[in-house]
Amino acid sequence: MSNTSTRGIWKVISASSMGTMIEWYDFYIFGSLAVVISTKFFPGDNPTAAFLSTLATFAAGFVVRPFGALFFGRLGDIIGRKYTFMATLLLMGGSTFLIGCIPDYDTIGFLAPLLVLILRLLQGLALGGEYGGAATYVAEHAPANQKGYWTSWIQTTATVGLFISLMVILATKNILSAEDFDSWGWRVPFWVSIVMVGISYLIRKNMDESPVFAKAKKEGTTSTNPLKESFGNRYNLKFVLLALFGATMGQGVVWYTGQFYAMSFMKTVMNVDSSQVDELLGIALLLGTPFFIFFGWLSDKIGRKHIMMGGMLLAILFYRPIYKTMYNTTDLSHKTELISKTTQSIEITKSKDSIYTTSKEYSDGTTSLEKKSHFTNKKEAQINTTVTINSDDKWTLIFLVFIQVLFVTMVYGPIAAFLVEMFPTKIRYTSMSLPYHVGNGIFGGLLPAISTYFVTHAKEAGKPDFYLDGLWYPIIIASVCFVIGMIYIDNKNKTNHL
Repeated sequence: MSNTSTRGIWKVISASSMGTMIEWYDFYIFGSLAVVISTKFFPGDNPTAAFLSTLATFAAGFVVRPFGALFFGRLGDIIGRKYTFMATLLLMGGSTFLIGCIPDYDTIGFLAPLLVLILRLLQGLALGGEYGGAATYVAEHAPANQKGYWTSWIQTTATVGLFISLMVILATKNILSAEDFDSWGWRVPFWVSIVMVGISYLIRKNMDESPVFAKAKKEGTTSTNPLKESFGNRYNLKFVLLALFGATMGQGVVWYTGQFYAMSFMKTVMNVDSSQVDELLGIALLLGTPFFIFFGWLSDKIGRKHIMMGGMLLAILFYRPIYKTMYNTTDLSHKTELISKTTQSIEITKSKDSIYTTSKEYSDGTTSLEKKSHFTNKKEAQINTTVTINSDDKWTLIFLVFIQVLFVTMVYGPIAAFLVEMFPTKIRYTSMSLPYHVGNGIFGGLLPAISTYFVTHAKEAGKPDFYLDGLWYPIIIASVCFVIGMIYIDNKNKTNHL
C-alpha cells in the first residue's frame, strides 16, 4: 500500500471505529451497571428476581438486533453506508442518555422498567444497523488481500467500548461517595454518552461514501429490494444460514461468555466486590485487545476458518476448568478465617427491619462483608455477601479472564472480513448483518440471562458444582457451530465480491 492509501484507510478506520466504539459503550453500559440497575428500576423485595429481570431487559436489546439489521441493512444497501450508520448513532445515543434520566421504581412504579425496556429495544435496533455498516464500509475501502487486518480494527471496538464503560464507572465511583453513586451517580455514565455521540456525529458527517458502493450506485447496479435478493434467493440464503450456524452462532456465545458472563459470574456467583471486578476485567480486556488485530492479520495469511474454529474448540474444552479455578480462587470455605478479626454489628431501620453485618478477615488478606436482613413483613431473610480479594487472587482472575478474551479474539477478529467476503456489494449490508446479529443478538445476547438462571436453579437444587451449570449453554452452542463450520466452511478467503 502507498503512504497515501494508508493515510486514507486510517482516516476511514478512525472515523468508523470511534462511532462504533461509542455505540458499543452505549449498549454495554447497561450490562456493566446491571447489578445497580436491578435495584433502581425493579421491585427491591426480591433481589434475585430483580437481577434476572435486569438481565432479561438487557437481553431484550439483543433480541431485536436482527430486526435492526433488516431495517437498517436495507437502507444501507439502497441509500448508502454513511447516512445509515449516522442515523443509528443518533438513535443509540439518544436512547442511552434517556435511560439515565428515567426516575426509579420507587418514584414512578412499573412505568420505570417499561420505559427502560422501550429504550433498550431502541438501542438494540440501532446496534443492529451499526455494525454491518461499519464493517462493510471499512472492508470496501481496504485492499483485497488485507481485509482481515483492516476490519479487525472494527472488531476491537466492542471490547474497547466495554472497557471504556468500565473505566467511566470506576472513575465516577472514585469521584463520588458510595452513597452519592448509589443515589444518582450511576446515571453519569449514561449522561456522558451524549457528549461522545455529538463528537462522533460531527466526524462521521464529513466522511465520504464507500467507493465500492458509490461506483455501484453510479452504474445503477445497486439492489432495489435487498431483503428479497438476500433471503428470497436460495443460493444467497444458503450462505446466510452457513454464516449463522457455522460461524456467528458460536462466535456470539464465546464473546459473551468471555466478557459479560465472566463479569456477571464474578459479581453474583463469586460475590467479588463490584469495583474490583470492573478493574480486573478492564485489565484483562486491555491486555487482550491487541490480539483482535493479530488474528485479523493472521487470517489474511492462513484463512479465516481455522482461526475461528480453533477459538471455539479451545473455549469448548477449557471453559469448565477455567470457571472451576475462578470459583475456587475466592471460595471462602477454602480460606483460613482470622477469628480475632471478625466483627459483628446490628442496625434497626426506620421500617423496623434488622440488618446484621459481619466482617471477616482471612489469613491470605481476603476480607468479606456479610449483610443479613430480617424483614418485619415477611419470614425469610436476605443475605448479601461481598468479597474483597487479595492481590494474588486478583492477578489469578485477570489471567483466567484474559485467556477467555484470547478465545474471543480468535473467533471475533476475522469474522467481519469473513462475512463481508461471503456476499456481493449490492446486498452485502443486509446479508451480513442478519446472521451476525442473530448469532450475537439471539444466541449470544441471551447467554447472561440463561446461564445465570441455570446457575440459580442448580444452586437451589443443592448441586455442589452449581456454578458450572451456566456453561452448558455456550459449550453446546459452540460445539454445534464448530461441527457445522468445520464441515461446510471453505478456508479460502474470497475476494471476488469486492
